[in-house]
Amino acid sequence: MNTYTIMSLGIALLLTVVLMPLFIPLLKRMKFGQSIREEGPQSHMKKTGTPTMGGLVFLISIIFTVIIVTWLANLLTAKTLILLMVLFGYGLIGFLDDFIKVVLKRNLGLTSLQKLLAQIVIAVISFLVLNGIDFETGLSIPFTSISIELSWLYVFFIVFWLVGFSNAVNLTDGLDGLVAGTASIAFAAFGILALYQEETAIAIFAFSVTGGLLGFLIFNKYPAKVFMGDTGSLALGGALAMVSILLKQELLLLIIGFVFVIETASVILQVGSFKLRQKRIFKMSPIHHHFELSGWSEWKVVIVFWSVGLISAAIAVFLEVM
Repeated sequence: MNTYTIMSLGIALLLTVVLMPLFIPLLKRMKFGQSIREEGPQSHMKKTGTPTMGGLVFLISIIFTVIIVTWLANLLTAKTLILLMVLFGYGLIGFLDDFIKVVLKRNLGLTSLQKLLAQIVIAVISFLVLNGIDFETGLSIPFTSISIELSWLYVFFIVFWLVGFSNAVNLTDGLDGLVAGTASIAFAAFGILALYQEETAIAIFAFSVTGGLLGFLIFNKYPAKVFMGDTGSLALGGALAMVSILLKQELLLLIIGFVFVIETASVILQVGSFKLRQKRIFKMSPIHHHFELSGWSEWKVVIVFWSVGLISAAIAVFLEVM
């Protein structure tokens, strides 16, 4: 790690740790409390009223840190701006969803169609910006020098990747500290790959997110004092996908983000099985709830999932740089 990446991690972490204690009481006074689904595990009902939308704090910390550090390093490039645009754009979608659910008391928030269309628009804009800087439209195969040229079809891949992973991280955000931990591991892994590729601007962004999430984890670990909400989870998923795209390590995200892939696959399998056979595969999906209902404590589930995320990320980074 160089000076700027260390600086980015430290500043984002410190800002989040300083701002969060000021923000949590504000959320409580404004009654921005989480509503817990009745069909979820009954043990989660005690979390009702826990402040949500805490993702605002680490997003503010990350954006401020990235702008300041890349400016100091003279690395405020188009790639940096694309990452900030995706982080902010998907965070805004999540914020609107949270605001409607928490403040306007409409439990479903944005409709699925509204959310999907907004996610697609940001992904398409990202492609247009990338196209303007002559970005390569090949799809790299991990651990090889093979690249499959997609040309204009790459726009469909970007839409699928950003929408898919923003929702995958959102689905994973169901236990205290689960996403904060797994996402910080994933961004740190891509930060290391960015340094290996000498993409310092992307590394600064990745480690800024890591720092912001580690600061947030102090308040989000079990028992959580605050939740990130869709504001944080959608932003993280979209940004993670874009980092993988800018590093031309798109498919490597399937390994580094293995936990998010498994969580999403469990939902798809559960829904598909119930529609086709009227039978469930898991006690509840996403799969972290299955383990809870199987008798695991929430903290045990989180630790195991963090461990899986760390192992898969370490394997991916090792095989890519060896």
